[in-house]
Amino acid sequence: MLKKSILTVVGAGALAMSFTAGAEARDQIRIVGSSTVFPFATAVAEEFGRSTKFKTPIVESTGSGGGLKLFCAGVGETHPDITNASRRIKKSEVKRCADNGINDIVEVKVGYDGIALANSKETKQFSLTTRQVWLALAKEIPVGGSMIENPYKTWNEIDPSLPATKIEVLGPPPTSGTRDAFAELAMEGGCKTFPEIKAMKKKDKKAYKKICHTVREDGAYIEAGENDNLIVNKLQANPNALGIFGYSFLDQNSDVLQGSQVNGVLPTFENISSGKYPVSRSLFFYVKKAHVGKIPGIQEYLGEFVSEKAMGDFGYLAEKGLIPMPKAEMQKFRADAKNLTPLQM
Repeated sequence: MLKKSILTVVGAGALAMSFTAGAEARDQIRIVGSSTVFPFATAVAEEFGRSTKFKTPIVESTGSGGGLKLFCAGVGETHPDITNASRRIKKSEVKRCADNGINDIVEVKVGYDGIALANSKETKQFSLTTRQVWLALAKEIPVGGSMIENPYKTWNEIDPSLPATKIEVLGPPPTSGTRDAFAELAMEGGCKTFPEIKAMKKKDKKAYKKICHTVREDGAYIEAGENDNLIVNKLQANPNALGIFGYSFLDQNSDVLQGSQVNGVLPTFENISSGKYPVSRSLFFYVKKAHVGKIPGIQEYLGEFVSEKAMGDFGYLAEKGLIPMPKAEMQKFRADAKNLTPLQM
């Protein structure tokens, strides 16, 4: 296998060789990335393996950031073909890909998902505002015109209407797209309700983002890894705790967990698809075009994923909690997948 530094210098010819040097090229698609997209990609991979002549793809849950790091590391059978992401790829990641010889990336939007704050059905359902969420989880909050270390230990210290229980929230690590989206939608959504902080956005965007997105590190927020099923298990063991994960995991565990209202809206299929639920985001996967035709079945896997039977309104992914895209948007991404249209930022 040619080293990355050589690949970057000598270009496409060497990239093609990276599939033939040494051992035979892989005969099985390798997929990494988002834990939120993982169950959807797994469902497609299993159906693809059952219904085609190709092997069932290997799907790994590495988190969005971790997946994109692996994806952008290079071209060849030692690198993933596809990465799932619960946020859009960043310009810095596109550049990292390009620096490592990956110039043609195909972007496919899968659909939509809500980020739920959920707890055990053994206790009372939460009703929170994004402002209360931020006050509970921010590293620093404004008091008397100054930013101070977050002093809140229990929910009722933030608002007397909330439970007199310890603030304990289990959530994903910084490498997770769910964490990125939660920081942008829920944390920043609550942070900017303070006029003095909102005014900072135009003056010093970096400082504004640091205040709004930085999560406290004193034990109130507990990083539970990329495994959302682990969070589900911990919530059952600790009814006073809240967990943060994609709507699909709430839907799949609705017998034991309940979603919290956020700004008066519950995380339901209808509320997420209509845009009423405030903490919702788009889901994607990215394909390395250089691997199409080298690793068998990639084009066919894309066809299965974007098919009506998979991600249509009544497809098997909707049954697993995916919120389908509107028809026009779905047709656009189907065409992009079929034509292997290069990503445009």
